[in-house]
Amino acid sequence: MSEQAAASPSNYEDALNVARNIQPALNKLMLIFQRTTEGTSLTTSQVSIMNQLRLRGPSRVSTIAQAELIRMPTASNALYQLERDGFVERRRDEKDRRGVLVALTQLGESELNIVSRQRAAALAEILQWLEPSDLDKAHQMSTLISKLADVYRPTMD
Repeated sequence: MSEQAAASPSNYEDALNVARNIQPALNKLMLIFQRTTEGTSLTTSQVSIMNQLRLRGPSRVSTIAQAELIRMPTASNALYQLERDGFVERRRDEKDRRGVLVALTQLGESELNIVSRQRAAALAEILQWLEPSDLDKAHQMSTLISKLADVYRPTMD
């Protein structure tokens, strides 16, 4: 059991039972979602990095890697691709001239808005198959899912 699991507010066995119940359907829905959003040149990881830059502003590569739970070389490669496509730019850190910050460009902001709208529409296509009462439950679950995304941080080995 990890340090995080020891400090978590819920019982691991209870969480495992829930995970076993939702994991097969979650995998299927994730696959459907990914296939219906293949029209963009951006990967899910790239969109996540761009969302971090939108949320946090210009950031160092190490900060991005830590926030995205990836290693520095992986972050550098992803940022290189985004920079090559004009979605991000590197600039000197004015507070520490030795450092470099990565920032979202106007083109990157625009592309992120387009992709976010497309992905929201794709998810809405899936969610519309729920009965109205179940859609209300999904709305309530969205708060819990967002909270889980904010609080859970696995350790990087």
